[in-house]
Amino acid sequence: MAWFEAFLVKYPELALFLVIAIGYAIGGVKVGGFSLGPVTGSLFAGILVGQFAHVPVSGMAKSFLFLLFLFGIGYSVGPQFMQALKRDGLKPVLLAIVCCVTGLLTAVVVAKALGLDPGFAAGLVSGALTESPAMGTATEAINALPLPVDERARLVAHIAVADAVCYIFGAAGLIIFVSVVAPKLLGIDLPAEAARLEQELGIARKAPGVVSAYRRFEVRAYRLGADAQAVGQAVAALEARNAVHRLFIQRVRRNGELLEAGPDLVLAVGDVVAVSGRREYLVELVGPRAEEVEDRDILDVPVAAVDVLLTSRDLAGRRLDEIAESDFARSLYLRGVRRGDQDLPFAPHLTLQRGDLVQLVGPEPVVAKAASRIGVVVAPTTATDFVTLGLAIFLGGLAGVLITVPIGDMRISLSTSVGTLLAGLLVGHLRTRFPLFGRIPDGAVSLMTALGLAAFVAMTGLHAGPIFLTSLAEAGIGLFFGGALVTLMPLIVGLYFGRYVLRMNPILLLGGLAGAQTMTAGMAAVQERSGSPVAVLGYTPAVPIGHILLTTWGTVIVGIVS
Repeated sequence: MAWFEAFLVKYPELALFLVIAIGYAIGGVKVGGFSLGPVTGSLFAGILVGQFAHVPVSGMAKSFLFLLFLFGIGYSVGPQFMQALKRDGLKPVLLAIVCCVTGLLTAVVVAKALGLDPGFAAGLVSGALTESPAMGTATEAINALPLPVDERARLVAHIAVADAVCYIFGAAGLIIFVSVVAPKLLGIDLPAEAARLEQELGIARKAPGVVSAYRRFEVRAYRLGADAQAVGQAVAALEARNAVHRLFIQRVRRNGELLEAGPDLVLAVGDVVAVSGRREYLVELVGPRAEEVEDRDILDVPVAAVDVLLTSRDLAGRRLDEIAESDFARSLYLRGVRRGDQDLPFAPHLTLQRGDLVQLVGPEPVVAKAASRIGVVVAPTTATDFVTLGLAIFLGGLAGVLITVPIGDMRISLSTSVGTLLAGLLVGHLRTRFPLFGRIPDGAVSLMTALGLAAFVAMTGLHAGPIFLTSLAEAGIGLFFGGALVTLMPLIVGLYFGRYVLRMNPILLLGGLAGAQTMTAGMAAVQERSGSPVAVLGYTPAVPIGHILLTTWGTVIVGIVS
């Protein structure tokens, strides 16, 4: 062990990778459906390794990785942030603001009551409100305090200690509250309430084992017999009659000749028609009425599947069922809609927002025409715009240093961390207006956010490891119960504020509470217990507000307590 300790001290970069690996392993362990997650797992792994090896931690490396993470988070939520302030997303946004402010005020009261120093107070916020990025903003704020170097280092280590103590209840408490306690307090039956909301939105719930209707469409060829209902009918009339099932005639073979299926073309006995649509409807509606034939030429329809970023002002704010009636939507099929990093449930009444990623499939000319009306095709790319990335982080950090906020008799700078987060937010938002600006592949963003935060937290754990036990004894059991109060108070206030002041739908309210504290696992628990994905519609508008405010609270709590 002495050799291993010396090895880790001599090669701290290798120690960091070891801690990340252990952290992800710890974070992936589930107990009763609950897991710590990779970030908190990395914190505990860093504390564990730091118990027997005083691994040196580079301040510059910590800041570099943390700024990458913050920019990646801002870049990801940027396209939805401005839209979250409009239309039906306003209620979850107000809910998130109330929850976050309540959490901060409760943390200040608890910190004052327990006599916590700025480090413990910051860890209380990051752990109890499950927002690990607040550790980074708090670290920067502490390092800016006019204190001796050793004292600042001690306070930074206290952040990790308090976060580790408070996070477990912060995560588990939120999950249990939104999925079990809150429904009982509201007196609702989660599955029944979710079913009612699905009915309002026009979501058709499928029986277990039945595949979703919104999957890749098929094109099949049928020969019309004398008794076929389509005989004597114009193409436009037939498609209108089956509009709800979105069946479209692509081509017709008549007397050996291939014809394009114009709207006025009247079908005749013996015609072979190529019909596109969802597989189950082709089988159930068309199959029994016609003879299916193998005709490679008529079925050779060029098909395209693309992702389109919605930028059109005309389509933003409109429902899917309204857009489906547009001329450009003929023969067009929707595979999915993503808002931020969440897939939205299909529903005719789902309102699209600017910045949504719409996944289309259909005949190539149709898809190309529709894409030009909707926005810009987002083609896969492996190139990162490092010019925009570097300048955005530099200018955001510069603005964070120059902009100061008065708190009492002090003036606290916005900090490079918050400035970088806002820079990522701005670049992400600008993508909805200029889709080719500042392009970063999804894989690169994922690496920036996942590795950046895990590595930062792991180094924080390594730094805190040597003094963890003594600091824990100093904080006392009161820190754990104080953290529980900070976790529960914003949830209770948000629950009743959202239900009786904002009059939110209970399912959307529970999703909004999870989003306000940026806990995806909480939303997943609501989805699991309700048997429905609709809670995500309350989660997505609230989570960007939660990320921004809770991350900023790391700076604010240090300023107030110090």
